[in-house]
Amino acid sequence: MKHSLAILSFLFLIIFMFPATAQETAKANKGEGVLQFLKRFNRTKSFHFDRFIELNRDKLDKNNGLKLGVTYSLPPLNNEGNEPLFGEKLAKYTIDSDELNGACFYLVSGHGGPDPGAIGELRGHPLHEDEYAYDIMLRLARNLMSKGAKVHIIIQDAKDGIRNDKYLDVSDRETCMGQAIPLNQVKRLQQRCDKINELFKKDKEHYRRALFIHLDSRSESKQIDVFFYHYDGSAKGKHLANTLQNVFNRKYDKHQPLRGFSGTVSPRDLFVIKQSLPVAVFVELGNIQNSRDQQRFLLDDNRQALANWMCEGLIEDYKNYKNK
Repeated sequence: MKHSLAILSFLFLIIFMFPATAQETAKANKGEGVLQFLKRFNRTKSFHFDRFIELNRDKLDKNNGLKLGVTYSLPPLNNEGNEPLFGEKLAKYTIDSDELNGACFYLVSGHGGPDPGAIGELRGHPLHEDEYAYDIMLRLARNLMSKGAKVHIIIQDAKDGIRNDKYLDVSDRETCMGQAIPLNQVKRLQQRCDKINELFKKDKEHYRRALFIHLDSRSESKQIDVFFYHYDGSAKGKHLANTLQNVFNRKYDKHQPLRGFSGTVSPRDLFVIKQSLPVAVFVELGNIQNSRDQQRFLLDDNRQALANWMCEGLIEDYKNYKNK
């Protein structure tokens, strides 16, 4: 009996000491390159190679070659990702294409922390810009990741996740990738630019773009379309802004053909697009005070549509970049 209990105790320790989803590892054979190494373990897709390099960057030689005697981490066999910021139900996502493989994005939702941004109101419910911009930004991030992109989510809330509510609860939990967000405007904007630039200097992708997502606050009677701003003198920023605008034009022509779309592209000397190293575009998605504009972001299907359209524009811009 004591012997049986000892065996059970030993098995119990093994189960809890070694998780069932432990990272697979292996060593390279002599003369083996990365592709041959991965093929030996049935990792033959492009995402397997990219993920392998990402997992083992510090273990490879300067030409991304393998070293004998070194234990390498194998990428997951199935092409799935996990981002807790999306919330428990949506944290896991499938990478269903590699059309954004090689692209890197820095996504920033406006305001956050002690600054809610523009504030609207509908039927006694407060509408805070930072909450709606954050939800749309998370949806966009998930779309981009599912297409194989690397995405840095600069403003983060560990609790919210992607939400389907019409009226989003307000909080001041948002951080700049774990750092408290200052109340002072200049310090707040500089903080997110510094974080973007720090990541930009480490990232190796040739195509790197930053997107700042905001809502606007004007008089209640003023209905506006989506505005796209780029830094004056940035040809790539202007191209991206025009590409995004063209997608929105097409979508409105298709879904609301009699409405028309009057969103504009223009240069603006905005702090964040001026101080950020990657090519950047600043997007204003509507007037939080206007009842018709409010429908653009109050309904979760509409928030998803905005994310889908921006994703489509970013894909088009990346394909144009690659074809040059």
